[in-house]
Amino acid sequence: MSRTSNDALPPLPEPLRVAVADSHTHLDMQSGTVEEGLRKAASVGVTTVVQVGCDVKGSRWAAETAAAHENVHAAVALHPNEAPRIVLGDPDGWSRQGARAGGGEAALDDALAEIEALAALDHVKAVGETGLDYFRTGPEGMAAQERSFRAHIEIAKRQGKALVIHDREAHADVLRVLREEGAPERTVFHCYSGDAEMARECAAAGYYMSFAGTVTFKNAQPLRDALAVAPLELVLVETDAPYLTPAPYRGRPNAPYLIPLTVRAMAAVRGLDEDAMATALAANTARAFAY
Repeated sequence: MSRTSNDALPPLPEPLRVAVADSHTHLDMQSGTVEEGLRKAASVGVTTVVQVGCDVKGSRWAAETAAAHENVHAAVALHPNEAPRIVLGDPDGWSRQGARAGGGEAALDDALAEIEALAALDHVKAVGETGLDYFRTGPEGMAAQERSFRAHIEIAKRQGKALVIHDREAHADVLRVLREEGAPERTVFHCYSGDAEMARECAAAGYYMSFAGTVTFKNAQPLRDALAVAPLELVLVETDAPYLTPAPYRGRPNAPYLIPLTVRAMAAVRGLDEDAMATALAANTARAFAY
């Protein structure tokens, strides 16, 4: 019996009976056409997706794709690791060995101005993913990251859009910056990675917590503990595809059609039937992104 290639797409899961949204995906990084991906997702009850940009080019693509598809909504931003690349000129992104001379602060300002112009469009529902990432960024990139994060918070507030947070190994500083700047009315922690204590802090501030396939991983009990205490009305589901494929297909390509696996795992953690879980997730996502 041959082993399945890690490049092979997982099979279609059993469809959900109640339609849900994938609150964070990257269709531009997935195989096949957008139309094929959306049809495949809809066939299992994933009828809406939020397409997330990570740089100016990707954000333009997200906005264009949302304009062309009624069931796609866009989020636009410079990823936390993009800001140091722009300022310091490190083409590999955020090198811990020191960066070469780059575009400087003016180049970052120009990129942020384009993100704001895109954020003003009706079919762009969020500013993100923005935040802090200390996993790939060395000390020389942290100031650019934080400046970019603060600018994105202000863009989201000026444009009346949701804010989508990327927080990797930077929990305390992300929460600090949100407190200092004043978070937008609708703030989403994408691919929530904190523990139960942080979930309580996010809940007190009214932040949404979006859970990805990571919640299905064997070593992710702290995530399941966080999901267990998060208020149901603040919980979302996402793929972050093509990354973070849920068990039992971890390591293979992810896509919105695999959301049912994560929804069922979340329902089990909460002690809910999957229809009740899906109903809550659908309502929460529509409220978070105002569509």
